[in-house]
Amino acid sequence: MIGQQNDTVTVQAEPQPIVVDLAKAALLVVDMQNAFAHKGGYFDLVGLDITPIQGIIEPCRKIIDGAHARGIRIIYLQMGCSPDLSDKGPPDAPSSIKSRVLSMMKEHPEWKDRFYIYDTWGAEIIEELKPREGDIVVKKQKHDGFIGTNLDIVLRTFGARYLFFVGAATNICVESTLRHAFSLDYFPILISDAVSQMGSSVTQEATLLNVQSTFGWVTNAEDLLRAIRSIENERR
Repeated sequence: MIGQQNDTVTVQAEPQPIVVDLAKAALLVVDMQNAFAHKGGYFDLVGLDITPIQGIIEPCRKIIDGAHARGIRIIYLQMGCSPDLSDKGPPDAPSSIKSRVLSMMKEHPEWKDRFYIYDTWGAEIIEELKPREGDIVVKKQKHDGFIGTNLDIVLRTFGARYLFFVGAATNICVESTLRHAFSLDYFPILISDAVSQMGSSVTQEATLLNVQSTFGWVTNAEDLLRAIRSIENERR
């Protein structure tokens, strides 16, 4: 972790720059899993365009590398459910009724390892962004990473107040978790070119506007990395 020295930086963002204490920051990597990001995964098999999520792999990698170099805590959120679906929720729940993956699993049981069922290829975090020693993986069954998980406890254990968000999907799991974080009095900072939407690009823009106007701050990978590296430059 970052030491006791002054680790306060200013991150250029919208609607205004935000001052961040990197000693109290965490990077949340949301659902960067084979089922969503790679050919042959769930998104690809059902005909969704995976180009946007593939396009954020490199920005995510650079941010993860930068966070590791500065000692910023990294937490991976991993969407999934157990093989027997015992943690998916009752079949008459709204989330079950609206779930495309449940209907696809019934239609194509041969694709089982391509969905996000834990301990299958689909649920695994992509090789390009694999967690390293010291990183934390929080498994979740809902879009919102705080629901039914210990995410809030983990963050408060490490004294986190500022949360950088990267991953997918901007308009679903990222936004759901980010909004909840804001309500829990964290400072959410969305990295615009390291998140990708599910569906139309309109949804990406809508989330960026929602965060800028109400739920946090929006920056980009270059400005975030510049801020993270600025302390090291000042100490030389």
